[in-house]
Amino acid sequence: MSRAWNFSAGPAALPEAVLTRAQAEMLDWNGSGASVMELSHRGKAFMQLAATAEERLRRLLAVPAGYKVLFLQGGATQHFAQIPMNLAADGDTADYIVTGHWGEKAVREAAPYIDARVAGTSEEVHYLDLPPRERWGLNPRASYVHYTPNETIHGVEFHAVPDVGDVPLVADMSSNILSEPVDVSKFGLIYAGAQKNIGPSGLVVMIIRDDLLARTGRPMAKIFSYAEHAANDSMLNTPNTWGWYLAGLTFEWLEAQGGLAAMGERNARKAKTLYDAFEASGGFYRSPVAVDARSRMNVPFTLHDSALDAVFLAESEAAGLLALKGHKAVGGMRASLYNAVPQEAVDVLVNFMRDFAAKHG
Repeated sequence: MSRAWNFSAGPAALPEAVLTRAQAEMLDWNGSGASVMELSHRGKAFMQLAATAEERLRRLLAVPAGYKVLFLQGGATQHFAQIPMNLAADGDTADYIVTGHWGEKAVREAAPYIDARVAGTSEEVHYLDLPPRERWGLNPRASYVHYTPNETIHGVEFHAVPDVGDVPLVADMSSNILSEPVDVSKFGLIYAGAQKNIGPSGLVVMIIRDDLLARTGRPMAKIFSYAEHAANDSMLNTPNTWGWYLAGLTFEWLEAQGGLAAMGERNARKAKTLYDAFEASGGFYRSPVAVDARSRMNVPFTLHDSALDAVFLAESEAAGLLALKGHKAVGGMRASLYNAVPQEAVDVLVNFMRDFAAKHG
């Protein structure tokens, strides 16, 4: 079987070594005589697996003391609503910095539970740049400030953690977690859907500061309470055991690659290779995003003639390059360059693009 180069935005490519190991362990995990999906999440073997996965994630991100790591369900979208339920009481406000589709959705889903204020936005430039920090209208009494460090659809990324004073900073890192080192101490809460840089869909990883877990929030069922999940080691209900297992394998793979510093260098190199190809194309390919805001993970681009879009997609897929169609909200093309996408895949893409431009230019 020949595997293609997968540029999907999510669910996305997983490290081939992780998939191969999971395949080998599918029917008999760790000598148990059963698949990891068939074992009790409360059994000694799985609980050790879970603890090891958490230890590896803590090492990778250098998570300081005073933070809990949770392995949850629901996808990041569920937590758009669940975060204000846990971090704010009736009548509280929160500030949102909106730089694309997912920031917009975070505000909408939070609105039934909190006064969700858009304190900064780049909507007026169609989310092709980041709103200057000096123009943010932050409330020093807000319950938290929420932002999306990397917007998967629009392809903009913050390349530094914004200073928001003493208000807890909440980050949806679904599409850039583990792509480079990050100072966790600058955040009150980090959460990420797993299906881009961690593992399969259906799992959410959360890193939350202890003082935020202690907040009263609002009345809610225990299943929605982060404090309850933390008190039960993320096993308040039956977790996504398959997703947790694959996440642990991915964390192990990342350590073997040299950790997040090495991944950051690789990801910067991959992105530069592709952006440089746009510049070298003489206008055949264009990045619509402001240079200083360009994402390393999700790279949208257009062809000089949109009439060629369908041809480009058909020929690229035939060449073994998958999922290059841009999101319907913005059109064009998009290449997602997550950790599991190797430099070789980007080189193959760039060579295809060069040949396509010569053929159709």
